[in-house]
Amino acid sequence: MILIFGAGKIGRSFIGQLFGLSGYEVVFVDIDQRMVDELNRRNSYPVVIKGKKDEEIEVSNVRAVSALNRDAVVKEIVRASIMAVSVGKNALNSIIPLIAKGLETRNEQEPGQPLDIILAENMRAAGKFVHDHLSKLLPENYPLDQLVGLVETSIGKMVPIMTEADLHKDYLMVFAEPYNDLIVDKQGFKAEIAPVKGLCPKSNIEAWVDRKAFIHNMGHATVAYLGCFFRAEAKFIYEVLEDDMISDFARRTMLQAAHILLAYYPQDFTFNDLMLHVDDLLSRFRNVALKDTVFRVGQDVPRKLGINDRFAGIIRMGEKKGIEYGSVLKAMAFGFFFNKRDEEGNLSPRDEAFAQALKEQGVKKTLITFCGFSRARDHDLLDDLKEQYLKLRQIKEPERTSLEATLLD
Repeated sequence: MILIFGAGKIGRSFIGQLFGLSGYEVVFVDIDQRMVDELNRRNSYPVVIKGKKDEEIEVSNVRAVSALNRDAVVKEIVRASIMAVSVGKNALNSIIPLIAKGLETRNEQEPGQPLDIILAENMRAAGKFVHDHLSKLLPENYPLDQLVGLVETSIGKMVPIMTEADLHKDYLMVFAEPYNDLIVDKQGFKAEIAPVKGLCPKSNIEAWVDRKAFIHNMGHATVAYLGCFFRAEAKFIYEVLEDDMISDFARRTMLQAAHILLAYYPQDFTFNDLMLHVDDLLSRFRNVALKDTVFRVGQDVPRKLGINDRFAGIIRMGEKKGIEYGSVLKAMAFGFFFNKRDEEGNLSPRDEAFAQALKEQGVKKTLITFCGFSRARDHDLLDDLKEQYLKLRQIKEPERTSLEATLLD
C-alpha cells in the first residue's frame, strides 16, 4: 500500500496513477472532505490523458482518510509499504508533525521497519528540509537516518487546466499529459526500490532537479515572458510558440542553459541528451490539450526572478564556470515587463507590487527588495539586468523587426 499525502493533481494524476496501475492499494490523505468521501464511495477515480486524442484510464483499489483524523492517519503510516507527499511547501510544514507521530508509532509497533517517503514537491533540497523538521519532532533515540528514506524527486509532469465544467462533470476526474516519468533519488531509499513502471531512480538527483529548474522551468517562463511582450493577444503558451522567432529564441536559451549544466554534471548528461530533452519539452509545451496559459506560467514574477530561481540561478552557475549566458539574461529581462492578467482582468497581487516597485524604485532596488539580490555580491548581474531592461523599455511598439533585432543582437 502507498500512502499519499495530497489528493491533488500531482497526487492523483501522477503518483497515484503510477502506483495504482502497478498493483498497489492507493490511500490518500487530504483535508478536502468531499474528496475523501467520494474516493471512499467509489474506490476509484478516472485519469484523462490529454494528447492528440483523449484516453481515459481508471485507477482502482483506492480509498482515503481525512488529514484531520490524526489517529486514522497514524494507523495508515504504521501499515504503509511506501509513502509520498505532494502538498506544496507551505502545507508541508503542517503535515510533518503528523508524519513524525506516525513514524514514532510505527517503530513502537513494528520495530526496525524502514519507510521510504517520496517527496513529490517542486522544491530544491526537499530531503534536508523534511529531515531537519523531523529530527526536531522525533524522540532523540529515534534512528531517523536508518529507518526513514527521504526520496527527493524531479517532477517534470505538467497537468492540463481543468475548467469549472470539467470539475462539475466529475469531482474525482483529473487530467494528465502523456509524460509519465517520475525521477527519484536512488540514494534516498532505505527499503528495496518499488518495481513501479515510470519510476526512474537516478544516482545524482541534484543534476535532475537542476535540469528541471534551469531548462524546463526557465524555458517555460521564457516563452511566457516573450509571449506577453510580443504577442499580447495570445492567451495560451501553444499560441506563443506558433511564432517561430520566439520558439527559436526559447530553444537557444534552453540550450545555453544546457551547456552550463553539462559543465557541472558531465557524468549525468551528454549534450545530445539535453538537446533531445529541450526539443521534447518544446513539443510538450505545444500540446494544445494542456490549455496552459501565459498568465499561469509567467505569474509570480518576484519568485521566478529570484536570485536562486530558474534564471538567476543558472546565470550564476554560468558565471562561476565562465560560460556564456547572454540569452538567459535577456530572457530574464523580459520578465520585468510581464503584465498578463487572469480571467477576471487582475494581475496577481505580488506581480502588481513588483511592477509598482519597478516603476518607483528601478531595477536594482526592486531585485534587492523582492528577489533576494545583494548589492555587494550581485552588482555585476544587477548592472547587466538594468542595461537589458533599459534596452527593452525603448521598444515602443514591438513589431516583427523589433522582435528580430532584440533577440538576435
